[in-house]
Amino acid sequence: MSKRDYYEILGVSKNADAAELKKAYRKMAIKYHPDKNPDDKEAEEKFKEAAEAYEILNDPNQRARYDQFGHAGMKGAAGGGGFGGGMSMDDIFSQFGDIFGGAFSGGGFGGGFGGGRQQQRRARGSDLRIKVKLSLKDITEGVTKKLKVPKMVQAEGAKYSSCSSCGGSGQVTRVQNTILGQMQTRSTCPTCHGAGQAISERPKGSDANGMIRKEEVVEIEIPAGVEEGMQLNVRGKGNEAPGGGISGDLLVLIEEEAHPELKRNGNDLHHDLYISFTDAALGAKVEIPTVSGKARITIDSGTQSGKLVRLRGKGLPSVNSYGTGDQIVHINVWTPKKLNKDEKKMLEELSKSENFAPKPTSKDKSFFEKVSEMFS
Repeated sequence: MSKRDYYEILGVSKNADAAELKKAYRKMAIKYHPDKNPDDKEAEEKFKEAAEAYEILNDPNQRARYDQFGHAGMKGAAGGGGFGGGMSMDDIFSQFGDIFGGAFSGGGFGGGFGGGRQQQRRARGSDLRIKVKLSLKDITEGVTKKLKVPKMVQAEGAKYSSCSSCGGSGQVTRVQNTILGQMQTRSTCPTCHGAGQAISERPKGSDANGMIRKEEVVEIEIPAGVEEGMQLNVRGKGNEAPGGGISGDLLVLIEEEAHPELKRNGNDLHHDLYISFTDAALGAKVEIPTVSGKARITIDSGTQSGKLVRLRGKGLPSVNSYGTGDQIVHINVWTPKKLNKDEKKMLEELSKSENFAPKPTSKDKSFFEKVSEMFS
């Protein structure tokens, strides 16, 4: 089943600003919140769907990638259906709980909706950022990379106790008297900063929160067609949070390794082929490099310098599965820079022939026409 458009889910236009996005998400979240719709699986899915849409569109980088590539470009990014398998209720309450203001408290409603359950707000570990270099072959086929990632993890033997200020809920309740009566609001506990816990037994070598640095091997599936500068999000593979909280994410920045003979332009690949004067005049079969190996192309007799040969489908795939680019071969006729006595004599004789005099026709395109044709 295809995923719905994120803008459609929130009911906003593609030009919506941050304030409009926040307002639309809050409206959807209140409507489908589990406390208002107990045991309603459909409402729960819509609640998660709205959170996923807001998570992507509220982040400028992820929103730009979504606008360019759609859902396929979000593989591995946040809740976009790639690495990590989507968002859990804990993720939503942890990351977006504050957006509801006084209406919610953790996973439950405050006084505005008649109580409800109180859910502990879990601490979240920080994100990690790494770079990964890919060859054109990796980008063409997609690749699985195993990376060693140094990260903060909870030390073995670390023990935690409930925060004395909030009783382990991660939130404190305040009651205010208003002209309409008493109003109850909840906010993040200033003592434990929402973790709900404090270290009670700290193992030797760990930091003040009972954490140590450890190297972990993370396996990352990178889809075909990614580009330089694109960032993938591996959910839950960043730094751990103390006391069994929610782990941060691993942000993977894509870098492309330079190919010695092929240059990338979007999904197309370009190759400069140099041929001899005699091959251009007589025609020949020559070998050229491609991402997958070698290919042979035919040089027609009478080929002019600057001719473009397009190999359909020999470029790179689109990250959103909208097709594959081409490989474009730029033919350059090589003019000898040094000639011996006999070579000069032969060319002087040939220069007297009528066939060696330039006689361009309307079929012989100019350089600018060829460039225009290439990008059309």
